[in-house]
Amino acid sequence: MRAGAGAIGVLTGGGDCPGLNAAIRAVTKTAITDYGMRVVGFRNGFEGLVEGEARMLSFNDVSGILTLGGTILGTTNRADPFRYRRRGAPAGAFEDLSGRALLNARRRGICALVCIGGDGTLAIAGRLGGKGLPCVGVPKTIDNDLPETEVSIGFHSAVTVVAEAIDRLHTTAESHHRVMVIEVMGRYAGWIALCGGVAGGGDVILLPEIPYRMDVVCDVVRRRFRRGRRFSIVVVAEGAHPKGGGMVVDRTVADSPDPVRLGGIGKAVAAGIEEGTGLEARVTVLGHLQRGGTPTPVDRLLATRLGEEAVRLAAAGRFNRMAAYRNGTVTSSPFNRVLGRIRKVPRRSPLIRAARSVGTSFGA
Repeated sequence: MRAGAGAIGVLTGGGDCPGLNAAIRAVTKTAITDYGMRVVGFRNGFEGLVEGEARMLSFNDVSGILTLGGTILGTTNRADPFRYRRRGAPAGAFEDLSGRALLNARRRGICALVCIGGDGTLAIAGRLGGKGLPCVGVPKTIDNDLPETEVSIGFHSAVTVVAEAIDRLHTTAESHHRVMVIEVMGRYAGWIALCGGVAGGGDVILLPEIPYRMDVVCDVVRRRFRRGRRFSIVVVAEGAHPKGGGMVVDRTVADSPDPVRLGGIGKAVAAGIEEGTGLEARVTVLGHLQRGGTPTPVDRLLATRLGEEAVRLAAAGRFNRMAAYRNGTVTSSPFNRVLGRIRKVPRRSPLIRAARSVGTSFGA
């Protein structure tokens, strides 16, 4: 793609998180400064691509947004161009409007589209690439579950929120001699629970990767009580489940690309602790607090480097690739090595070993 030729598009898809605006800023400023390209921002993810809703992004438009949470372009996780429900259409009335999305991109002179998002967003980007719209990806997910990158935009900010919440709950737990159960996000991977739990000094951390036994959890709480530690902090990933049991599903959303909504495991664990120990247990579900607020400096730096790399990939014609961070450097990987897999916490993770060494239990 020649410098100054055409325009580069950018959109944010899936759930919001801190660092998205930093990535938009990096994409826009790199494209303008280094390649003299026009930048078009599509509103509300792929919905803007289908509906033709977009705005030109100038250097000044993205100045001052580095520290802002959320996304100035808006986002949605229900706008798959290949399975699209028009506004006002009844539930379940889906159409393939990918051709319309490609036409809107061509009308705006888009030579490449930078898609900032998680597995769902990147899967759509890969399919659009197969139909003739060159795409590159930037990994964004607080769950940190995308393969081929050690960390994704939003993860560090989410972990910081979790650690700070545990710090606050710790003083209440100790004052009232209670067991505090904190349920955190992460879907089918335990990265947020592990990193946030270790940073916050959790006594028990329950992960999807290590099925727990309720009797082991209760034994940890009782032993702490006998040693004079009359409170415990239990951090639970939303995808955690007992050995031989399944994950707790809060509800399903039929017209969503990911219809399963996990939630409720914290309440189940608290009930099990009260029944098994006779001690009072309280539950705090952090929920979307983990997605909001100002990005940490780590996320700002990561988003800046990944956004810049995405533009360089597009300028070099290296499409259908995701910018990635591995071994201390920014690199990239083809979509086919990213999609269809979940990056889970290894059972032999050095952080799990370190946590066990300082007395943390994983309920197994």
